[in-house]
Amino acid sequence: MAREQPEQHAPPVQRLRIRYAKRGRARFTSSRDFSRAFERALRRAGVPMAYSSGFSPHPRISYANACATGAASEAEYCEIGLTEPCDPERVREALDAALPTGLDVVEVWVAPTGALADRLTGSRWSVRLPGADPSEVAGALAAFLEADAVEVQRMTKNGLRTFDARGCVVEAAATPEGFDLLLAHETPLVRPDDVLAGLVVVRPQLRLPDPPILARLAQGVLDRETGLVADPREGRAPDAVSE
Repeated sequence: MAREQPEQHAPPVQRLRIRYAKRGRARFTSSRDFSRAFERALRRAGVPMAYSSGFSPHPRISYANACATGAASEAEYCEIGLTEPCDPERVREALDAALPTGLDVVEVWVAPTGALADRLTGSRWSVRLPGADPSEVAGALAAFLEADAVEVQRMTKNGLRTFDARGCVVEAAATPEGFDLLLAHETPLVRPDDVLAGLVVVRPQLRLPDPPILARLAQGVLDRETGLVADPREGRAPDAVSE
């Protein structure tokens, strides 16, 4: 007997891109927790979601380069597919009202052609280190930047991985509370906590707070020569993401 074929869903008629923020205590929301909250918000807001085909249909949502649990962010992005055209601002208002406090939908726009991930090639971060000695942090940061490569380790789903944390750092500058950081998104994706691990590699005596306070300020198209991060929404000015 032939196996019953799964239902086939029509492709989306509209795709919307969404910038959202993780603020306050919501920075401790994991990517999985956010996706569950976001899908509930889509249902509550009555957004006409398109679904994938197959035996386990799921809403057409694409997440791009989500920050790690514990990090705040002003520049997280995703894309959704809809079964009918909707006004982006009305979708923004409805989703923002349906999401928990601290998970804020900042803007929504009609997606242009091309992949969202191709518009997210760099990000700017604030790293605050309460209780750390500013002079020691500045010294470690200088030593890190002077190195050609700084190997660190991180546990991944495939086991312990060793990689260079220095090559993706485009800029870094010490501040009274820690340092600011500009990262290029390459493979493997280097995160601010990898850079912190690199500081300890070059200065083993450095004492860092646990946890540090991390915040992504901007994310978009990186120009390595100028150090600017252009907003991924086409036609916007560089560093237009609010801080």
